[in-house]
Amino acid sequence: MTSRQVVVVPYDPTWPARFEAEAARLRKVFGPLVCAVHHIGSTSVVGLPAKPIIDILLEVRDIQAVDACDAAMVALGYEPKGEYGIPGRRYFRKGQTRRTHHVHAFQHDNRVEIERHLAFRDYLRAHAAEAHRYAQLKQELARRHPRDIEAYMDGKDALVKELERRALEWYGA
Repeated sequence: MTSRQVVVVPYDPTWPARFEAEAARLRKVFGPLVCAVHHIGSTSVVGLPAKPIIDILLEVRDIQAVDACDAAMVALGYEPKGEYGIPGRRYFRKGQTRRTHHVHAFQHDNRVEIERHLAFRDYLRAHAAEAHRYAQLKQELARRHPRDIEAYMDGKDALVKELERRALEWYGA
């Protein structure tokens, strides 16, 4: 069991501004490598309760060149984690004791991964009943597993996969 606390909080209307502020810092770090910066994850869906961590998808021109920016990301408080289980990604997390941001960088032509994240976000934005269903599950799992992030993630897995499948069908339609 992991001791990292699992907290799901009500939607915070400051999340979009926090995303914008961090996106500006990331654009400075990555400069001309940046193609686009997207707010993803539950904090990007108005009204959706979430773990208070801003997830950011960074589209870059060259994923290999991202590695040269690790020191600058460390200076911003991020921990570089490399691919971290997803080939073609560079993952960074900010906040040692309390996570505040996750950055998922993908090369601009990695449409499978980019569209997977954007479709999920946009589907939840467009389908309030599905977002509510997801919110209820997240809140219940956080209550049941307040100190076990793996159990929380495992508990969400089936619904996330179902919603992701629907989102990709909807997104491609």
